[in-house]
Order: sequence, then structure tokens, then C-alpha cells
Amino acid sequence: MTKQPLRIILARPRGFCAGVVRAVDIVERALRVYGPPVYVRHEIVHNKHVVDSLRAKGARFVEDVADIPKGAITIFSAHGVSRKVVEDAGGRGLQVIDATCPLVSKVHNEAGRYARKGYEIVLIGHPGHPEVEGTMGQVPERVYLVSDLTDVAMLAPERPAKLAYVTQTTLSVDDTREIIAALKARFPTIRGPDVKDICYATQNRQTAVRRLADRCDVVLVIGADYSSNSNRLREISEEAGTDSHLIPDAGGLDLDWLDGAGTVGITAGASAPEVLVQELIERLRDTFEVAVSDLDGIEENISFKLPRVLNNAGERAA
Repeated sequence: MTKQPLRIILARPRGFCAGVVRAVDIVERALRVYGPPVYVRHEIVHNKHVVDSLRAKGARFVEDVADIPKGAITIFSAHGVSRKVVEDAGGRGLQVIDATCPLVSKVHNEAGRYARKGYEIVLIGHPGHPEVEGTMGQVPERVYLVSDLTDVAMLAPERPAKLAYVTQTTLSVDDTREIIAALKARFPTIRGPDVKDICYATQNRQTAVRRLADRCDVVLVIGADYSSNSNRLREISEEAGTDSHLIPDAGGLDLDWLDGAGTVGITAGASAPEVLVQELIERLRDTFEVAVSDLDGIEENISFKLPRVLNNAGERAA
């Protein structure tokens, strides 16, 4: 029986960003150097496949450092943690390796710098996100969290003339533009980071999915349903008028979504490994005569250094 032809266009860039690559590498190297178990505070990144793979190698994931044996090797996730978590870890004598994304650390440093200069801090982000909780916990004083224009309208700082904002890294320039404009309209003297300080990976993946949506009948986004950046990729495709679905892996595909589709776009959130993309393509090959091409896009060549304690991991593991 002849298979129906299906054109697949892959977004570029897609999948792992440099911060995720670094975080996963930190856990794997720590397991080689120190041996299992290695404890990780919170999921290292928001992807079940990545977490399950590391768990199978000996990583143990916990939500509270109180659940980690005293003195154990402990890794902080890519999302970053509050000062209290750092203090609690120190109180238990934990041997901490920090896998916080350097771009998240940059936000922490900016918030701390503004606070030390007497500014009140506004954080643009999603309530309950671990990165947001970590950033808010980096500043001793109150941090005002805003996630939409209504929050900006209700904002009532004690020192409106001395206000500064920082943003959650998984929000792009496009995501924050209206909120920043509203903040500047209400508080003309507000300070904030340069556009270049916004996470490159978030912006690049969102730009790519917009271009992808224009060329496809359906867009499939691989990522966890609790991943902020993955959900946003699906939303952007929908906003562009293209049917879009967020799936954790090839098993989440419903072939009915592709009924009548001639071109399908595939992208992946910043925490989703490339192997999941390839498995989805193979699943589609079972039903369709597939032709795969890559969307022209930005080639990311950014990498982040590992913590000094793991720099010579290979030598020590040997």
C-alpha cells in the first residue's frame, strides 16, 4: 500500500540550549567522579526523559535539601535556587555543585546589584516557576512579581522613583515587550537590563517557530507540559494561525491531528533532547512517505564552562 507523502520541516534552532547541556553534563560528570548516588535539588531540567535517564545512572532528585543525607554530593538545578536553599545546604554540610544556568545567575546578580543600590525590584515572570522562586529568594527585601499588564496596573511600590526590573530567562523579548513598556509608562525612571541580556535561546527558538508556523499545516512541539518555554512555543504557533500540539515524545502523537496535512513542522523546547525529535520522525515514517528538511535559522555556538570542581573530571574519574 502506497504511503501518503508528508513533508517535515525541522526548526532551527530547537532542543537543548547551552544552559541545559551544561546542567546535564554536570550531573553525568559528578556521577562519574564521585559515584552514585548524587543528589539533585529539583529536576535538573524540565524534561521527564532527561530526568529518568539520569535517575537510572544514580541521580536522586529531591525537592528539599532536608531530604539529602548530610555531607552528600548535591547539585542545584539549572533553574537556580534562593539564598535560603544555599544556607540550608551549608547547614547540612552538603558538597554543593551549582548547575544554575549562567544566564539565570546573571539575573540573580543584576537583582542583587540593584537591591544593594537601594532599588526596589520588579521581576517579570510566571508565579510558581522554580526560576522565579529562586530569583525572588536572592533578594532580602520584597520582590514584586508581575506576569501581565493587570499586575503592572496594580503595582504599588514604596519607592516608585527608585525601581528596577529583571526578567525570567525563559521569557523572550517579545514576551516581555508590552509589560516593560507598561512599567516604563507608569514609572519613567525604572531601570532594567539591556535587551542583549535576555536569554538568547528563548528568543531564538520563538523566532524559529514563528517562521516554521508560516510554512506548515501543523506544528508539533516536543517538550514537557510543565515546561514554560515549551508551552510558549506551542502558543506562538497557535497565535500564528497554525494548529499546534505539545507532546512529551513520539508516544504522544495523535495521527488524527495530521489528517489532510501536507507539511508538518517539528520543534523542541530547550529541555528536550534531540533523540526525541528523531524518534518522532521515525514514528511518522511508519505511516507516511517522509521527506525531511531543516528550516534555515540561527546556528548556536554558545557553550558554558563547567564548575571548576569538575573541570578535570575525566582525569579524576580515570
